Amino acid sequence: MTSHRSTAASEQRLRKYRPDIQGLRAVAIMMVVAMHCGIIDIHGGVDVSFVLSGFLIGGQLLAEIDKTGKVSLSKFWARRFRRLGPAMAVTIIATAIAAWVFGSPLRFDTYMKDGLSSALSIMNWRLVETGTDYFANDGSQSPYQHFWSLGIEEQFYLVVPVTLVVTVWLSRKMFRNRALVGLFLTAVIGSSFYLGYTLTSVNQPLAYFATHTRIWELTTGVFLALVARSLSRLNAGLAAVVSWLGLATTLVTALLISDKTPLPGYAVAGPVLGAVMIIAGGCAAPRLGVERLLDNPLFNFVGNVSYGWYLLHWPLLILWPYIADRDITYSDRFRVASASFILAVAMHYVVERRFRNNVDLVLRPWKGILLGGTTTATAAGATALAIFLPLNLDTVASTTTVASGYSNQASVEDAALQTRLTAAGQSSLQKSPDDHASKSCIDSTTDKEFDLADACVLGDAKGKQTMVLMGDSHAWQWSDAFDKIGQELHTRIVIVSKGGCSPQVYDITNPELNREYTECTSWRNSAFAALDKIKPDIIVISDRARREATRTGAEALFAALKNNSAQLVYMTDTPEPGQNIPDCLATHTNDLSACNRKRSEALEFPKFRTMEQQVAEKHGAYIIDTVPLFCAQDVCPAVIGDQVVFTDDSHITSGYAKTLIPYLKPTLKKVLAG
Repeated sequence: MTSHRSTAASEQRLRKYRPDIQGLRAVAIMMVVAMHCGIIDIHGGVDVSFVLSGFLIGGQLLAEIDKTGKVSLSKFWARRFRRLGPAMAVTIIATAIAAWVFGSPLRFDTYMKDGLSSALSIMNWRLVETGTDYFANDGSQSPYQHFWSLGIEEQFYLVVPVTLVVTVWLSRKMFRNRALVGLFLTAVIGSSFYLGYTLTSVNQPLAYFATHTRIWELTTGVFLALVARSLSRLNAGLAAVVSWLGLATTLVTALLISDKTPLPGYAVAGPVLGAVMIIAGGCAAPRLGVERLLDNPLFNFVGNVSYGWYLLHWPLLILWPYIADRDITYSDRFRVASASFILAVAMHYVVERRFRNNVDLVLRPWKGILLGGTTTATAAGATALAIFLPLNLDTVASTTTVASGYSNQASVEDAALQTRLTAAGQSSLQKSPDDHASKSCIDSTTDKEFDLADACVLGDAKGKQTMVLMGDSHAWQWSDAFDKIGQELHTRIVIVSKGGCSPQVYDITNPELNREYTECTSWRNSAFAALDKIKPDIIVISDRARREATRTGAEALFAALKNNSAQLVYMTDTPEPGQNIPDCLATHTNDLSACNRKRSEALEFPKFRTMEQQVAEKHGAYIIDTVPLFCAQDVCPAVIGDQVVFTDDSHITSGYAKTLIPYLKPTLKKVLAG
């Protein structure tokens, strides 16, 4: 490797091979794998990779424009296809097979739609559409989720050649230099960064995954390529200092970013700036620059297999709990990183090198483009066809055909002893991922004001009495059951709920927004004002038990509601299953105990639960204790009366909620009568 290093900057100002960039590529992939696998909380690896890609591609294109005045699109895209297409197709198809064999059958359809989006290089926009939280840790991640960054790069590759040719031509015509190109790139960088920064607090998935909010990082690399010749004339000492400061900036800012940092926001500018400084300083090839550290056989090898390592580590990480049939441990995270690296080495030698260095493909660009089209079509076709495969669930014979759900405490005790999923239970399982409250009467994260919609007046719309169900999603989960109760009791049911927003008056940090949930505070105040206009006879409070809960906040809630003159009812929170129950059941149809949770673990934050109930009783609220409906002695079963209890890792199914109507109705009827 040292033979590649220039002995003096004057000998070779713009080197075709940059050992420091190869080493930086290795650093970036190690940052990504370490962060994803939870080995080190370090962010920014993808951002560094974006800058590298922009610099390398920009340099190639600008050099070709200088030499010929144009860009051969066929050669450019053929190179991209040879470099990216085969390994991507292999990963997409291999992941589909592994998901079918090991993963949850209930997620396979969604996975294949993700795989199709990945093959078509639009995965980032699919994640925007679904509002995905990239850092969620609730089992909802897709094994194809990491293709978002590759999608942005592919979209960039489609646009950048033509854009550079046009802007260079215009700049030469107007200024006889590249000034216009620099101004254009600067405008793109500034506007894209601004959009990403401002959208982070408004729509985090859009800010994180969208092409137009991320393109500034790639464009920054192109701008570096534009000024590389000037940077090559930097004083060697200054260039060395800049490169070392760049590495320090990259690593320090990457370590300062935490899971509470709003991303992308302004925080990603740190690793990007560090990468810029490393590349800029390296343009002058200083003998004492950071290249002395980055130019080594290990980093060179890791850089060579970095693409395959990026492709393979994430699917293995997501599917590992299914493969190992246990929650992933810290040692498992090292196993995933190591196993995916070994697979990446095999991918490099068996797949990548075979196509990248193929002489026939290099000399005949049309064959490279054909290769790209073929691999894309193969991966897209395979995942598209897989969408129509039937569920990979064992068929279970049983005389029971209807899931009865809760009937009495004995039904919960019997469920704790059940080991096999019956045919009725399997039918309930197949419906469970979508078996949530049917009415969309829950305000979104960004809503700041409560606005009562006509569609959210349930029960008997002409009833003389009004009952309000108020809270967060743990109140909304009961809405179908309350709708039925309202019809039977001839009572109007009004749903007042907002996702992640407790009606108790305390500050909440929203994990999706990575900041204080100010939208909750303003929504809560408007909801209290709306209750004064609704004038309900009963207000039923139900919300998720939270670590942030305070006695002061609970007191403020019940004091505010008591002024409304409505009778108050407090429903204790439902248990937390600790995992996605439908996924667990789908892979443990013959061992339901693997999906049950101990009562002591399921009833999270017991001190806060007790405190909230005490405050409610102090203010004269009726108490509906829901715990006996879900737990018996020391276990909270995942299936009761052949009815799956939870629709995800937190909320109960609408089907099970409806079976609890005979338990809830008498208390509510009594309160209405009073």
